[in-house]
Amino acid sequence: MNLILLGPPGAGKGTQARRLEDKRGLVQLSTGDMLRALVAEGGPLGQQAKDIMSAGKLMPDDLMVQMIGERIAKPDVKNGFILDGFPRTVAQAEALDKMLSDKGLKLDHVIEMKVVDDILVERITGRYTCAKCGKGYHDTFETPKVAGVCDVCGSTEFKRRADDNAETVKTRLTQYHEQTAPILPYYQGRGVLKSVDGMADIDEVTRQIEAILGA
Repeated sequence: MNLILLGPPGAGKGTQARRLEDKRGLVQLSTGDMLRALVAEGGPLGQQAKDIMSAGKLMPDDLMVQMIGERIAKPDVKNGFILDGFPRTVAQAEALDKMLSDKGLKLDHVIEMKVVDDILVERITGRYTCAKCGKGYHDTFETPKVAGVCDVCGSTEFKRRADDNAETVKTRLTQYHEQTAPILPYYQGRGVLKSVDGMADIDEVTRQIEAILGA
């Protein structure tokens, strides 16, 4: 089974992808992680990617699709994949479909995790973690049982991600909506697009995704 999860940063794509990996044996393919691995491996494609990134340029669509094609040919992806971060344009979506078709494969589902921007901003900007053990907390939704003390390790030091601020989050949301808007009708027309409520609690989002995927 081959899937795409669509949703802005903070929508919970990573959490749901991990659950799908565990339950269905799928492999999450993050284009950022794949690029770094490709460069580390070396080889002609890796060197080409390294040169492009070193020059501060964006990776061309054909190289991205070629990289994904090589990755999904590896044995660990035999049960299928979950794409995260690609495609972002209709041209990329078309190139991905062609590559999959050439390999005798197809996308089974494209799942959009719908969010409410203002609530998502609150969800992301309130996040912080224990600096020692990494336990996650939130200003509103999940505070330590004892104020200022980590529930897990007892540390009193916490940290926030530098980009978890309202201005940055709103910019990322705007970029997501601008990039993703044209893709949705494309996949709708191909009959593979479904939506879930990304603002629901984690277990409910999982239930909605499983209902789409079926047995």
